[in-house]
Amino acid sequence: MSRIRDIANLFSGNTDAATDAEVTAAINSHNTTANGHVKRGNTDSRPASPSNGDVYMNTQLGYPEFYNGSVWIPIGATPTAPTSVVATNQGTGRAFNNGQASVAFTAGTVPGSTYTITSSPGNYYNTGSTSPILVTGLQSNTSYTFTATSSSVYGTSAASSASSAITATTLPQVPSVSATAGANQATLTLTGANGGSSITSWSITSSPATTTQTATSSPYTFTGLTNGTAYTFTATATNANGTSTASAASNSVTPINPIPTSIDYLVVAGGGGGGWSVGNGCGAGGGAGGYRTSTLSNVSGNTYTITIGGGGSSVNNNGANVPANSGVSSSLSLGGSTLLQSSGGGGGGAGDNSVGRSGGSGGGGSPSSGSGGSGNSGGYSPSEGNNGGGPGSGSDAPTGGGGGANAAGQAAPSSSVSGNGGAGKQWLDGNYYAGGGGGGTQSGGTAGSGGIGGGGNGGNSGAGSDNTGGGGGGNLKPNTGNNGGSGVVILRYPDTFANPTGTTGSPTVTSSGGYKYFKFTANGSITF
Repeated sequence: MSRIRDIANLFSGNTDAATDAEVTAAINSHNTTANGHVKRGNTDSRPASPSNGDVYMNTQLGYPEFYNGSVWIPIGATPTAPTSVVATNQGTGRAFNNGQASVAFTAGTVPGSTYTITSSPGNYYNTGSTSPILVTGLQSNTSYTFTATSSSVYGTSAASSASSAITATTLPQVPSVSATAGANQATLTLTGANGGSSITSWSITSSPATTTQTATSSPYTFTGLTNGTAYTFTATATNANGTSTASAASNSVTPINPIPTSIDYLVVAGGGGGGWSVGNGCGAGGGAGGYRTSTLSNVSGNTYTITIGGGGSSVNNNGANVPANSGVSSSLSLGGSTLLQSSGGGGGGAGDNSVGRSGGSGGGGSPSSGSGGSGNSGGYSPSEGNNGGGPGSGSDAPTGGGGGANAAGQAAPSSSVSGNGGAGKQWLDGNYYAGGGGGGTQSGGTAGSGGIGGGGNGGNSGAGSDNTGGGGGGNLKPNTGNNGGSGVVILRYPDTFANPTGTTGSPTVTSSGGYKYFKFTANGSITF
């Protein structure tokens, strides 16, 4: 009765607690019929055009009501809970993790001024005056139920029974793109939640070239790329509710063929040492190290072991203690079985009548009857090198030049001029290798020049150049002859292919003219 008394106070202006009699009198005085009776009846008999503040005794409900300008509100009655709560997912166009449900209900028997819909889980809610009411902010791919309450100035109803469960769906999450380079392509891994509805496709765009391709599964192979060009990728994801915004750019990748189909190689042995004499006569030029080149195929999974041959020591005492192949062989081998081996260069003859030693290229002959050594002593085909040049005539006369990869050593052209070393060959990197050493001569004569490709000049300081396989230049007593240059192994393949899996021996790696070059000057290995 306290609430009814309070309403009566509103009508009468009395601020004190009212008695029941005073309440009745206030209502009767405010809303009575012409004959003094309070307006009363069932719900359907309410006045058709009530004024704000009109009071009506609803005999059907058993409550007096007043009109608030919009609806009849039971005086002092707490609203009853809504019924028949039904939720419907509304995912179209909704951003990820901002799902929406439309919740419909039937108002309770005592109308309320507002209704509140609350989710479980999450306690997301919204209020409204009519059914249905939208609830937003729902997490994607999450199951929710909803309850409803009714509120008026007299209080809030109990919560309704929960609706049946719905799953909130939205647009897909903005995807994340990870790229891995391949040959003329990239493999893209696309991740991100589907928003509660299966992703039907991704639209992927490359940069540069702004080429767009559509994927229906992840990972996806993006084809048609240019090897050697760096690319990034963005993507959008689409499901039944629509398409996400574009992702951030992926990591940058440069497509490249992962394994070379073939490899060009050069194997050059150590050059032979130039001759010198402890007695009469002069030393001849040393022969160049053997020069071998061709192509390897089917290299995938192979490890190639590389041995670099050293240059041969200078020849003395008429060459009697110098073996053939005075330079040291170089090789390129797989699994312990030698695939390629080049012969060391032959030493030059020393003193009168000393024959040049044989090897990859032959050493030059000493004065008088010391003939030049034979090249290609290993019997390889094609030939690794050439013969050494013959001697000049007479005791203490000029000597012959050592053979080179591309030409035989020159025989002494006159009684005062020694022969030049034979020219080396130019390989695919543009450099020359395996030049023969020039012949030495007596004082007053002209020593021979070393052949192009690292051959040493005759005379003092005429060592063959290291890592070319050049032969050492000859010399005269009392000066020693000159050592041959060490060998080298070089491999090259197009720079559209990736680097090897690994190397040892610290090769020098350069790129030029569309190729990568791996130059070994020390023992090592390379794995593909």
